[in-house]
Amino acid sequence: MCNIFYQFTGFTCVLVLLWPCDSDVLCGMLYPRDSESRESKTLDGLWNFLADTSVTRNEGFKKKWWTKSLQAISKATISMPVPSSFNDITQDKTLRDFIGWAWYDRKFYVSRDWSNKRVVMRVDSAHYMAIVWINGEQLMNHSGGHLPFEADLSQLLHFGAKNQVTIAINNTLSPTTLPPGSIQYKNDGNRYPPGYFVQNLQMDFFNYAGIHRSVTLYTTPPILYIDDITLKYTIDQSQSPNSQGQAIIEYNVLVKGGRTQGKASMTRGEASMTRGEAMTQGQASIEWAVLDAQDKVVVSGVGSEGSITLKNVKLWWPYTAGKNYTAYLYTFQMTAKSGSSFDIYRQPFGVRTVRIENSQLLINNEPFYCHGVAKHEDSDIRGKGLDLPLILRDFNLLVWLGANCIRTSHYPYAEEIMDQCDRLGIVVIDESPGVGIQLVQNMGNVSLQHHKEVMTEMVRRDKNRPSVIMWSVANEPKTNLPEAQFYFKSVIDHTRGLDHTRPVTFVIGPTEFNTDRCARYVDVVCVNRYYGWYSDIGHTELIQKQLKYDLTKWFETFNKPIIITEYGADTVSGLHQSPSVSFTEDYQGDFMSEYHAVFDQLRHQFLVGEMVWNFADFMTAQGVTRVDGNKKGIFTRQRQPKMAAHLLRARYLNLINQTQIEQAQTNRKLNFQTHIDKEGLYL
Repeated sequence: MCNIFYQFTGFTCVLVLLWPCDSDVLCGMLYPRDSESRESKTLDGLWNFLADTSVTRNEGFKKKWWTKSLQAISKATISMPVPSSFNDITQDKTLRDFIGWAWYDRKFYVSRDWSNKRVVMRVDSAHYMAIVWINGEQLMNHSGGHLPFEADLSQLLHFGAKNQVTIAINNTLSPTTLPPGSIQYKNDGNRYPPGYFVQNLQMDFFNYAGIHRSVTLYTTPPILYIDDITLKYTIDQSQSPNSQGQAIIEYNVLVKGGRTQGKASMTRGEASMTRGEAMTQGQASIEWAVLDAQDKVVVSGVGSEGSITLKNVKLWWPYTAGKNYTAYLYTFQMTAKSGSSFDIYRQPFGVRTVRIENSQLLINNEPFYCHGVAKHEDSDIRGKGLDLPLILRDFNLLVWLGANCIRTSHYPYAEEIMDQCDRLGIVVIDESPGVGIQLVQNMGNVSLQHHKEVMTEMVRRDKNRPSVIMWSVANEPKTNLPEAQFYFKSVIDHTRGLDHTRPVTFVIGPTEFNTDRCARYVDVVCVNRYYGWYSDIGHTELIQKQLKYDLTKWFETFNKPIIITEYGADTVSGLHQSPSVSFTEDYQGDFMSEYHAVFDQLRHQFLVGEMVWNFADFMTAQGVTRVDGNKKGIFTRQRQPKMAAHLLRARYLNLINQTQIEQAQTNRKLNFQTHIDKEGLYL
């Protein structure tokens, strides 16, 4: 259990965290999966909800709302769905725009059968600051949205009886949060009431708040349990393109407990083992097995860490790669044993490598061109709340489009979304909530430490996902500021230290190639460009000249591959005019076509990806440039296509065909060369 001190400043609460994890050990955050030794129980559903509308937003803490039920505290308590944003559920404008502490609670029961087990509560995401109490006792807290947090609550539970969980959340954004923002008090008493304030945003999407993803109870054995697993891969580059070669899997299993000595060994299967010692508690042991997609054992062995040579491997490929096997997933099954106690956990994984070489992005040693979309977690009514039907609808549309990649703009997405990317073969640029880092006060030591913590949490959660091919530490920061150089070099170095198997980047927005101070530190230069929209709007005839010059200069300056991670024009669905004018569907098509012409010129030089902004219309704060949100989507917010969706689909399907033809020609050449080498032929 972590401890917390409260420091109140106005209506905000500064949390000082004391965590029990050793600084040199990365605590695990495995997704709750039922097994022979584990059970889970969801607390999703209708909770009680009460916003603290006091001037200071501090009444809930003063009166200790966590010590009783919210219904007993106020008649203003209402029902609120979890998971969901709270903003769009009611007709209350004040609640839609609410900033400050909002409180949730509910009752639940835990079976007596769980009394001899370790019971953990996991909150998959709550925005942005959260404190959790169980039966009036503080359990845990977390700073930052979009990522899970959990704690052992076994000692606080009433087994076989009623329990209460209370969660307080705060969506206030400050200069040191991610994303950053600021509170502005309106002190003119002639125009504003006492204590009136507004939340200033540095991001262009709505500040949705709530318990956005699932709340789950799960069990493990009480003492010995599997806490984390890390898998890394290399593949044999000497194999011919059409052969099933071999891969080396480096694995490390973290078991909570002590350690015993013992060399790891192979017990069966087409594999070989090298090095490794069991990390266990007492006389415990680790047994593992690699299962194929049909749950058949490919190889098994013992030991908490080691190296497995997996023969006849089926690689994880993007679904557009034209391979016999795409998005192939194995399972790494682990069993920790100590006497009669055991814990079993199964981790899906795919064997996939990614690297940068000669201005190319290589997946499994073959060139990959990203043609995809940037997205948002955003929909009617639910806001940023987890919505399984919407997720499946979106992925059906992605495959219909022929999109082979997404960027999690501008924060880590729900694990259910990431699961679909793994299963379908859609690659991911996994982005942190570091959006809108534009001011010097966003780049101080407090911000830097928090940013590193967020990257640690993100990498910890997604490190084993084959779909994740790149980490993005930020979107559109002001990297021409002198303070940005140390800040972003530190964050990028920290991220590389966590995972050296993937490229690291950030997405460039407001800076230019001759003023940027930080692009030198990334592996891939990602840029957002809006020629013909935010500059020279209406003049589509200028786009090709301006865009080609800009992208070429970025490459010449930094000599790194480039992905255009955003380009787009706001478009009102159903609005047409010929010749095209801005905001019409016709203009969106003309605008995109000009960009595509440049992409085709640069695709075989240094451009390794293109991603339209945005997949779908989404909500933003109110403003004179935003009519019911951002309308740059190729689909409406209700996921209906605009003309641009059909244009992009035709392009992406053509790119798939071109890529597969080019790859087949390359493979034929390589196979012919391999035959010559083997037969000793000379031409």
